[in-house]
Amino acid sequence: MTDNQAASWTVVNGSVYRNGIKAGNTYNVSLLLWYGGGIYHEGTGGQFYGWNGSNWFSSNDPRLGRTSADGTTIPGASYIIDKVGAVWTVANGVVLRNNAAVGTTSNVSLLLWYGGKLWYRATGGQFYVCTDIERWLPCTDPRISVAAARGTFHGINGHYDYRYTPAQVVSIMRNMGCSTYRVGATDDPTQLGAVVSLAQAFQSAGLTLFVLIDIGVRDWNGVLFPSESVAYNRGRSCGATVAAALAPYGVVMYECGNELTRDAAIILDSTNAGTKAVDFNNTNWPIMRGVMRGMIDGVKSAQGTAKCGINFCVADIGAADALWDGMQPDGTSGYPTVRWDMTTWHNYEVYGDIFNIGSDGSGPGFDLPTYCKARYGAPFLITEWNTGPEKSQSYRANYISSRYASYYQARKTKNVQSAMYYVLDSGNTTYGLMIDGVTVNQTYNAFVSFIASHPDN
Repeated sequence: MTDNQAASWTVVNGSVYRNGIKAGNTYNVSLLLWYGGGIYHEGTGGQFYGWNGSNWFSSNDPRLGRTSADGTTIPGASYIIDKVGAVWTVANGVVLRNNAAVGTTSNVSLLLWYGGKLWYRATGGQFYVCTDIERWLPCTDPRISVAAARGTFHGINGHYDYRYTPAQVVSIMRNMGCSTYRVGATDDPTQLGAVVSLAQAFQSAGLTLFVLIDIGVRDWNGVLFPSESVAYNRGRSCGATVAAALAPYGVVMYECGNELTRDAAIILDSTNAGTKAVDFNNTNWPIMRGVMRGMIDGVKSAQGTAKCGINFCVADIGAADALWDGMQPDGTSGYPTVRWDMTTWHNYEVYGDIFNIGSDGSGPGFDLPTYCKARYGAPFLITEWNTGPEKSQSYRANYISSRYASYYQARKTKNVQSAMYYVLDSGNTTYGLMIDGVTVNQTYNAFVSFIASHPDN
């Protein structure tokens, strides 16, 4: 055959030649193919390879097409192609990728490509999703749309030590059209007293105070807790104290910890997306698990009907899955589980689009809220979002409008209950919408305009 550069390609004794000279290292070639402007060959074992000009790279049969359309199923289609070109099939009730079994599967009645992930349904009706380490975890059908409860979608972050009075914060919230205000506190009397005053004002105004219990894996001196039990006791004490103080004033939602998976003692490499449990420190993992469990149990002991959330960043489903299933990062199981009522996430622009966020190694993106909806069955709250501090105000205003729109659309199908912008006032123009009560016009106007034209209904 002749390619579009007039080079002549042949096969001699199972090897590929270009203009009479061996093209790379090939043997047992059963098929040579010119397709879509490229040269490919197939070995007798069925594997395809493409030519990049100097070497052969592994590929699928290009005649099969590109990535399958979202929602493709087997049966229905005879195969599914994922974002890296791997071909998925089902044979004798087992899931295969490029003709090799993936993890442990059996009795597969449906294979589904959805939201950048592979899912299967067993003959008994149970769904499973494939992780980055080829484990299949139980879940629900990801295609089921879930609408979030109305009333808390439009939110913003603040701090307990602002110079604004509680009445001024209420007035600002009303002027913006915001319903939810996220603020952090510990059991420190100064912090907790300020948040109690906010809660009193918010209760009278009919606004929602979303309280972050802001302790981590270290004591007041910055020293790592020595054990899971010590961490648990500290978390439980703080959670109980905070909830007992706030329960009389209508606070019903608590976030138990802030970016704990990203503490230097927990994440092994902060540049990792977190889609694999092995991204996290196996030795210190129980400390984080302990303080999370403690905060949840403490809140529930003081306020049994309260809702508790656990916070993650980037694409930390490796951490979330391990906590939910009672596993260590090394893959061992049988440890205490962490179960939350709300899944909370931070989504800064540098992390990527949360609806197509990259996996570890800058791998192909997947729809993270859809994954969490199917895996954990809890409302999804974006408790911090913004672009970088170095961006111009015009860039930030455009980002607010476009990013906010994607979150808003997802509230009706992916159970995105709230999107809380960071932050009301950062003291400068790096993040905040105001500085000492004066609006930063471009970003403030973009934020308020979006809320005004997008009701939380």
